Amino acid sequence: MSSTATKTKSIYFFGGTQTEGAKDMRNTIGGKGANLAEMSNLGIPVPPGFTIATSECDVFYDNNESLSDELKSEIREYVGKVESLLGKTLGDNSNPLLFSVRSGARVSMPGMMDTILNLGLNDESVVGLATQSGSERFAWDSYRRFIQMFCSVVLGIDHHGFEKILAAKKQKNNYNLDTELSSDDWKEIVAEYKSFVQSKGLSFPQDAYEQLYLSVGSVFKSWRADRAYKYRDINSIPHTWGTAVNVQAMVFGNLGDTSGTGVAFTRNPSTGENVFYGEYLVNAQGEDVVAGIRTPEPIATLEQAMPEVYAELVQIYQKLELHFQDMQDIEFTIENGTLYILQTRVGKRTAAAAVKIAVDHVNEGLIDHKEAVKRVAPEQVDQLLHPTIDPSATVDVLTKGLPASPGAAVGRLVFTAEDAEAAAANNESVILIREETSPEDIGGMHAAVGILTARGGMTSHAAVVARGMGKCCVAGCESLDIDEANKTVTVNGATFTESDSITLNGSTGDVISGDVPLVEAQITPEFKQILEWADTFRTLNIRTNAETPHDVQVARDFGAEGIGLCRTEHMFFEGDRIRSMRKMILSNTLEARCSALNELFPLQKNDFKAIFKTMNGFPVTIRLLDPPLHEFLPHDDAAVNELAKEMNLSAEEVHKKVHSLKEMNPMLGHRGCRLGISFPEIYEMQAKAIIEAAVEAQSEGSIVIPEIMVPLVGHKSELAVLRELIEKTAESILSEKSETLAYSVGTMIEVPRAALMADEVVQEADFFSFGTNDLTQLTLGISRDDAGRFLGEYVENGVLADDPFQTIDQDGVGRLIEFCIDKARAVKPDLKVGICGEHGGEGRSIQFCHKQNFNYVSCSPFRVPVARVAAAHAAIG
Repeated sequence: MSSTATKTKSIYFFGGTQTEGAKDMRNTIGGKGANLAEMSNLGIPVPPGFTIATSECDVFYDNNESLSDELKSEIREYVGKVESLLGKTLGDNSNPLLFSVRSGARVSMPGMMDTILNLGLNDESVVGLATQSGSERFAWDSYRRFIQMFCSVVLGIDHHGFEKILAAKKQKNNYNLDTELSSDDWKEIVAEYKSFVQSKGLSFPQDAYEQLYLSVGSVFKSWRADRAYKYRDINSIPHTWGTAVNVQAMVFGNLGDTSGTGVAFTRNPSTGENVFYGEYLVNAQGEDVVAGIRTPEPIATLEQAMPEVYAELVQIYQKLELHFQDMQDIEFTIENGTLYILQTRVGKRTAAAAVKIAVDHVNEGLIDHKEAVKRVAPEQVDQLLHPTIDPSATVDVLTKGLPASPGAAVGRLVFTAEDAEAAAANNESVILIREETSPEDIGGMHAAVGILTARGGMTSHAAVVARGMGKCCVAGCESLDIDEANKTVTVNGATFTESDSITLNGSTGDVISGDVPLVEAQITPEFKQILEWADTFRTLNIRTNAETPHDVQVARDFGAEGIGLCRTEHMFFEGDRIRSMRKMILSNTLEARCSALNELFPLQKNDFKAIFKTMNGFPVTIRLLDPPLHEFLPHDDAAVNELAKEMNLSAEEVHKKVHSLKEMNPMLGHRGCRLGISFPEIYEMQAKAIIEAAVEAQSEGSIVIPEIMVPLVGHKSELAVLRELIEKTAESILSEKSETLAYSVGTMIEVPRAALMADEVVQEADFFSFGTNDLTQLTLGISRDDAGRFLGEYVENGVLADDPFQTIDQDGVGRLIEFCIDKARAVKPDLKVGICGEHGGEGRSIQFCHKQNFNYVSCSPFRVPVARVAAAHAAIG
């Protein structure tokens, strides 16, 4: 039987009884190699071959992008093992052995790296293949496929040149399909292909081992291809891992009506339904399925076409899912009625499918609750909260394609990946429309809100990648006539340009004209179950950043356990509130300012009361006024004139006030606690509104836990002054009303000095909440509002691993946070610590907070479920 190698090796064999790998060796031989070995160990029919270890990828680059002599020698040795097992010889002119050469990273990167098929064919072995297969036409067709693929992938010759030669041959003979071409036609095309290669100053190698060495090197090179880099960046895959190379004996699905090839999933990857799901093509090679060249058949119809093969395939897929305890993505080939499994891997799936499959697997006894939670990534939870088409909307359905990835998307049409990336950089929502996507489109697919293709099935590149990204996708929409050169698409007589918008329904396949209203996603019973299981593992509490009644209620519905940041300034921008706020700012006397604040007081009080009642029993952290006052005033002449008229002031007076409040760097200026010290009446009004609202809500039966947060503190003395103001205000109210109320006063740590002097600041604070947006800006010296011009380049060029405004900079900002917590808890061991910046809803940042023993994280309402799952992942490890 099989054995797992214990010493360091460069190559691992799989097939027959000689298999040297196993499923737990993916770091050594990549995911594909590990699964090929495991299937061989299980007795599943896998064409034999060998896997070159991931470590050899580094050796290749260290060796000036060439294979070492030692590796070449080992490759010859392992080719000999395959030859002995199959009784065929590489490059032989009577009974040739042909190989496929494929990549195999630790985690699946579908379509991102290079593949070579039919390797070993040359002017002599093609004759042997014709004899072996009994079809001269098949042999020469396979030869021309190999030349085109090898020269495009390995020699870097544009594939369009080969396609022009093929198209010219078809046109000359009035052929429509490749199947109509004769063996003589293919021979002529092969000769023209080789001449075309020579015209580029290159030559197609006839030596089979030279072909093999160059192909292995090409796969290693593709690890550093632009599309592979982008895919790894998007999916947070380390660039240092490298790829394995799998060299596997070829089997052929294009030998006639008893042959075929297909891709199948052990469950529906879009919905998670427990049905065998996939597609296949009769008389075709594997690339024909994923490339969308022909329309494939549903896997269920294989039962009628080849009942014995279908029964064996069903038995194998059930065995694989049971063994790997997860939904599998299977590639198979049928050669003259014999079934071969070429690959199995954990199948990419939509977020909805991930949730349903995880819950179903628990119910079926395959996995436990902890594993189910681990199977649902925080990013997938985010995808589940994406909108769908409003069912009450009237829609104009232009055409229908395949529902490749569910959800809905509205956006302007773009026809290239580059245009999609450029539009997204300008915060524009776009739909990427293509004949069929290719790995080079990965950046545009990530940038677009939806993907539409004219060709390809449910397992095409577009479909698989879109599902993995959580992007809405409609594929195989054959009625689309796309003119990429002129950037137009015609469907049913109507022509659309890049200035037009469309809507996609990835759940039905509908392509809809114009912008259609969308509605928010609903939490399914399975989704709710995953969240409940997640809650049993996490130790972090999850709060929300919210201040409107709607957002507060949404957050509670999503499971928020309090409010970590209520931004009081957001309450000042509506209706008469902004008028009163501006009246307060424009006042020149304390009396006038207090008069305006008295107008704002009942509005603030009612807002706070509503929040306390909605958050009954949960803490509510209310941040006192933070932004500089100029943000509440207009700046253009027309708006200033209108305000002056409204306030019975001259335009000159208003202009003068606006100018006096203007700051060179408002982020570092007169804001936060500095406003509270300059204008204590503002914070006094807010404290009064908070305390009175809490007392009233409490008297009406709500459990109220108010936490008053002072922003932008850098010195202990700042907090001391304002804490005294808050406490005097509160005690006056409580004494007057003969009430008691448990409240606390803390600060937002967003100034580096406060973090460095935490042992002093904490003496005046009941809690710390890290405002990581500003703490990141002030620590790195980078403006969040302006950094978009260069941060993308920083990440792309490896200057920064991540955008620090999306993921906490753990080495810099994170170290400052850790230092702050240690200093503060040395004084107050039970100090409550939270985070209320946008990082509070991001997976890796939440893991950091868990490690630092935070009490809670706070995020926007729609990211609360994401945070619940991320916190569980952090606890599970």
